Amino acid sequence: MLDVIPLKLTFIGLNHMSGVEGMASESEDRTALAEDRTDLAVDRTLLANERTFSGWMRTGLAALGMGLAFHALFNRLEPTWLPKSIATLFILSALIIYQTAKKKSCEVIDRLNASQVSPFPTRSTKLIAHLMSLGAICLLIAVWFLDWSV
Repeated sequence: MLDVIPLKLTFIGLNHMSGVEGMASESEDRTALAEDRTDLAVDRTLLANERTFSGWMRTGLAALGMGLAFHALFNRLEPTWLPKSIATLFILSALIIYQTAKKKSCEVIDRLNASQVSPFPTRSTKLIAHLMSLGAICLLIAVWFLDWSV
């Protein structure tokens, strides 16, 4: 839960604190507020990183689906290597997307320290990206070595 920090209003000439004590207390209050804002900003960044990672995973799945769809729709084209090659480009782009998203997401998680949220573990991020990549590699093998004619 967030702690509620009372806001102290001071007006010119109406500050009831005197001398150095008042300035030190006000400076400490401002420092504490700034630290709280910074901690919350780090938490928001970590949550945004998770959304970005999932967005890139969806983009990779879309590229994978494009490759599969292209191969399924145009597998009877001659020469036969042409639709397979185009499907391969889409599948390889999905692999690149998965691995780049994993790398960037893990960099952000490792660099930032959460204060109030528990970040998605890098172990899970890596596992998801590797499983998605494995699926893409299996699909790539299927495109080249399985007979898709009906």
